[in-house]
Amino acid sequence: MTEGAGRGGSTGRVDGERVYSGRRIDVDVDRVRFPDGSIGRLELIRHPGAAAVVALDLPGPPGEAGGEPLREPVVTLVRQYRYAAGGFIWEVPAGNLEPGEPPEACALRELEEEAGLRAGRLEQLASVRTTPGFTNEVIHLFAAWDLEAGETRHEASEFMDVHRLPLRRTIEMIDAGEISDGKTICALTLAARWVARRMDRIGGTGV
Repeated sequence: MTEGAGRGGSTGRVDGERVYSGRRIDVDVDRVRFPDGSIGRLELIRHPGAAAVVALDLPGPPGEAGGEPLREPVVTLVRQYRYAAGGFIWEVPAGNLEPGEPPEACALRELEEEAGLRAGRLEQLASVRTTPGFTNEVIHLFAAWDLEAGETRHEASEFMDVHRLPLRRTIEMIDAGEISDGKTICALTLAARWVARRMDRIGGTGV
């Protein structure tokens, strides 16, 4: 619903009220000025932001690892119960930013808590707006490698299993509809491009 249209003034929030405040999200009903000058009410879910990480075991260049055959890239995914999705779905490790927490720190924390891995190296792939029609949530996507074992710390409400899969297989799962989580599709697709560029530079095999 919009109020009277008219030119003048900048776009954005005029005022509003908070109708719900929860553990992870807040819900506001804002009065917003649109580009044509009209004012309307919009429901907005305010979210602190999140980070998600593709954990990669990468093949080395020829002659590395004592002459062992090159391996194709392998990723670590979690198979997690999601009530809103109606069951278990495939995801990359991910979680919400704590107050004042940098996205890089969140990615490393979630990687260990959910997948039991520590990363020696981390690189940002992208930042994506999940559903800008009704939430301000931004998820920061990372690639992590030089991995070593850590310790999982799942919350009481988290039910998940950890799986290692060839990166090539996860792209096939996206094509087949087996992976439907948006952040995971974005992260794995970007990671596959990132790996291909890296393998071209060092002469290895990618996806």
